[in-house]
Amino acid sequence: MKIKALTRSLDAHAPARKGDAAPTSHNLDASQHPFDRPREYTRALNASKLERMHAKPFVGACEGHSDGVYSLALDSKRLAFAATGAGDGEIRLWDLSSKTTIKSYYGAHRGIISSLVISPISFPSGLSFASEGSTRNSRLSGRRLLSAGTDRVVRMWDADPEASRFGGGGDEAQGGDADEDEELELTGAGSIRRANWTQKEDQALSSWTSPTALNSLSHHARDPRFVSASSAIQLWDITRGNDSAERESGALRTMEWGAESINCVRFNMAETEVLASAGSDRGIVLYDLRSASPLTKMIMSMRANDIAWSPVEPTTFAVASEDHNVYTFDMRNLKSATQIYKSHVAAVMSVSYSPTGQELLSGSYDRTLRLWNVGSGSRSRDTYHASRMQRIFCSSYTYDNRFVLSGSDDGNLRVWKTRASEKLGIKSGKELAAMEYRDKLREKWNKVGEVGKIDAQRRLPKAITSARKLKGTMLEAERVKEERRRKHTKSGQHKPKAARMAAILAHKK
Repeated sequence: MKIKALTRSLDAHAPARKGDAAPTSHNLDASQHPFDRPREYTRALNASKLERMHAKPFVGACEGHSDGVYSLALDSKRLAFAATGAGDGEIRLWDLSSKTTIKSYYGAHRGIISSLVISPISFPSGLSFASEGSTRNSRLSGRRLLSAGTDRVVRMWDADPEASRFGGGGDEAQGGDADEDEELELTGAGSIRRANWTQKEDQALSSWTSPTALNSLSHHARDPRFVSASSAIQLWDITRGNDSAERESGALRTMEWGAESINCVRFNMAETEVLASAGSDRGIVLYDLRSASPLTKMIMSMRANDIAWSPVEPTTFAVASEDHNVYTFDMRNLKSATQIYKSHVAAVMSVSYSPTGQELLSGSYDRTLRLWNVGSGSRSRDTYHASRMQRIFCSSYTYDNRFVLSGSDDGNLRVWKTRASEKLGIKSGKELAAMEYRDKLREKWNKVGEVGKIDAQRRLPKAITSARKLKGTMLEAERVKEERRRKHTKSGQHKPKAARMAAILAHKK
């Protein structure tokens, strides 16, 4: 039998000299500290409190419209640029960094501007789309904005009126520098405009006419083509307008599948020949321009108001529904939703993916903006609201993923931070490291104790809270009623439909 004896060296535990303190040993491994977890939890709790304390998401409002903002468009090549369309037919181009109006197109449409889109294609100077002798060629340079309204007309506008402001090469830059001593005047809304703006400059560059009122526009990712949604889906060529006598002005293609009115149409930015539409018959239809016909149709329980394609998963798209929910689908299997996002208490009017594809933004008739982590629909990550903000009809992420925009019925375009407690401006390396450390702590402990409670706590308006309680009572009563029905009928012999499948009534091919 072998016996091992524990021995300790007196040199390591005894004082070196008489009268000295006894040496003590320290374990330098932080993970082995007896108070490691309590200490880390305390830090996570403090990080959650600091995050809520500094949560000030509202950046500012772009004021000037005299009617509600019903459409919004961003430019992928200019981060600080946005265009909005109002209910009185006015289009405004904004510089988001200074929250000022760059240009206003008064009376752009007779009625509500239902959709705006900025062409991802830049039009270089001298590129001829019409005949060689046409004087309109010089106007097709720079960035272009397409607008559609209830007056059944699609119009194209100059989206780069002050090219020097963003470093572009638009029409005003070609005409020479503006006079430094030029007289300025104020518009009725209080913004500055140049005195030499004439009616001729405010005229549309081109136009296309539809037989019925237009509800939505979407531009192709690479080609000079766009589609419009009215009673049917129509494909147009941006180089062919009604004011060109040398070319035909009709739509290139028309597609439809039973809907009296189509509310929304969106091109897939990756699979560029695929597009999706939502109609008044509660149908979601997928089209392929290569086959010139609809591919498949899905009938939902309630109408969809908006569609957004994922920028990182070409087969995934999100749907904003009238039943207060946001649904995500995979176009390869439309028999079931992949995820349901439930928190709104009124119809969802707009939905948008973040440029990273990891988050969703939804704007609702209940006057709130909600940000969601993709894949977790049980609770929104954050909720934005303001006391003067009314019903939200359009919303979008900026292309740098730092801000979100919302257009509401009160005539304002509001700018919000994507991260409510994020510090704007230049941050030192030490600050960045501390922020990352606090975020990781909150992510690790967000399901434990007070940390999770503080992270989930949001102060909402009283009307939203009351509506949420009422909605919960109604849903619970409906669930109990369904359980009793199943208990006393033959339907109880089969499993109930999952919520992801119950919202889909039919699937046609």
